[in-house]
Amino acid sequence: MSDESIPKSDFIRDIIAADLASGKHATTITRFPPEPNGYLHVGHAKSICLNFGIAQENAGTGARCHLRFDDTNPEKEEVEYVESIKTDVRWLGFDWGGHLYYASDYFQFYYDCAIHLIEKGLAYIEQQSAEEMRANRGNLTTPGTPSPYRDRPVAENLDLFARMRAGEFNEGECVLRAKIDLASSNMNMRDPVIYRILKSDHHNTGGAWCIYPMYDFAHPLEDALEHITHSLCTLEFENHRPLYDWFIENCPVPSRPRQIEFARLNLSYTIMSKRKLLQLVQEGHVGGWDDPRLPTISGIRRRGYPAAAVRHFCRRVGITKFNGTTDVALLEFDVRDHLNESAPRRMAVLDPVKVVIENWPAGTVEPIELANHPQNPDMGVRSTPQGGEVWIERDDFMEDPPKKYFRLGPGRHVRLRGGHIIRCTGYEKDADGRVTLIRAEFLPGTMNAPTPEGVECKAAIHWVDVATAGTAEVRLYDRLFTVEDPDGAEGGFLSVLNPESLKTVTAMVEPDLTMVAAGTSYQFERLGYFVADAVDHQPGTRPVFNRTVALRDSWAKKG
Repeated sequence: MSDESIPKSDFIRDIIAADLASGKHATTITRFPPEPNGYLHVGHAKSICLNFGIAQENAGTGARCHLRFDDTNPEKEEVEYVESIKTDVRWLGFDWGGHLYYASDYFQFYYDCAIHLIEKGLAYIEQQSAEEMRANRGNLTTPGTPSPYRDRPVAENLDLFARMRAGEFNEGECVLRAKIDLASSNMNMRDPVIYRILKSDHHNTGGAWCIYPMYDFAHPLEDALEHITHSLCTLEFENHRPLYDWFIENCPVPSRPRQIEFARLNLSYTIMSKRKLLQLVQEGHVGGWDDPRLPTISGIRRRGYPAAAVRHFCRRVGITKFNGTTDVALLEFDVRDHLNESAPRRMAVLDPVKVVIENWPAGTVEPIELANHPQNPDMGVRSTPQGGEVWIERDDFMEDPPKKYFRLGPGRHVRLRGGHIIRCTGYEKDADGRVTLIRAEFLPGTMNAPTPEGVECKAAIHWVDVATAGTAEVRLYDRLFTVEDPDGAEGGFLSVLNPESLKTVTAMVEPDLTMVAAGTSYQFERLGYFVADAVDHQPGTRPVFNRTVALRDSWAKKG
């Protein structure tokens, strides 16, 4: 997998390079700041690769990337999500090198900054209802109406804020607002709420606090406290940047980070909303956060996507200022490309029908030597047994084949992969007309030999020996949605769920596949790339394989 076609830089890296060259910064400190209220998805992978990647690229200057959990909302955050995020970052190949932080570690600092704003006359206690505040906020053409509490004396605001801190008020009775500009064309600057009452225990601080800072207030302060040089975020925060800078300007912070926005990753046939992903999980549309059909990092890991392919994809997509949607086929291409180089080959039959080779010497088993990888001799060869009965795919046989069908049919020849040429001599069907058995004969002397003169044989098919085959559960995963833009579906994203997104079959497989370790990937010849499931696969007792990706994009022809 070559990186030669991938741009070596982008506008963010150019800014950082200029800052280092000018001496504005001696090094670069970035951060990846997830809120632990759900599992990360492939969109977050782009941000992880950007922030940690920049730190790696500038390691010579002492650059680093912090992993920081923005855990300022105790009602939605859980330790489960914290641990899953750590696992995801490590899996992608990055390490925070001891720089692990929590926004909740700085609760006292935020509180002190809020006191500072009140003392400067830049914050006040608001006791209007949420509905009144919303009505008085104005709109894009009408300025906001001042709250009757906007000009409270400083001493009164300090007293009320201390009483909020002490738990004297109920949730929703009052909030702390910044006093900025009610006539601003940027709605974020119209006296935003910076503290609210939440009488919920926090996963990190327990019951120590009953007031919590809003994200827009906490985020710039924690960046400044950690001496972040470049605070990289997605474009939806562009209108929040003036507010970010206002808090930096007016609070007692030790540094002045710069916020820079870039386009988030959007994928076709995919949703990236944590709320919608949570709905899919909670309503049982999928099997959990790590369901291989989800775009969560834990889901694509379980599906068998290699971390290197995901990193390559994120770098290939690039960093721009323009929102757009990337075809999910590009991600699948990178996964396929990586596995083509790294995955050893095996044979498995997903829809088996038995072939009896009637002229096969009774009791004879021939070892068939096959390369584990056709382009990589270092992977060596394997020996798989073949006797007088083999399983083949049902669609490798047709009773009345069309002109360009070159596989098995009555009187037709086909080569068993790595072995002899066989000719169909007959077949049997059940009462429903389904083929249940194929009879054949092999052509002596055709193993590893050219096709004899006068014999038409233009195809080789995979197979598995009946006597020695293992059985495995194989899960055939496909895209979760049937349309490119599930979010825009007229009936909502749930109305376009793909009923064919998961099919489970019992497959016949080469015997060694039943013993492989969970997480091991293979190409099942002619079928696709598969991985031993990380959760349910039990070597020797319950082999379970997930289809990672097919050998080619089956959706391309669907338009």
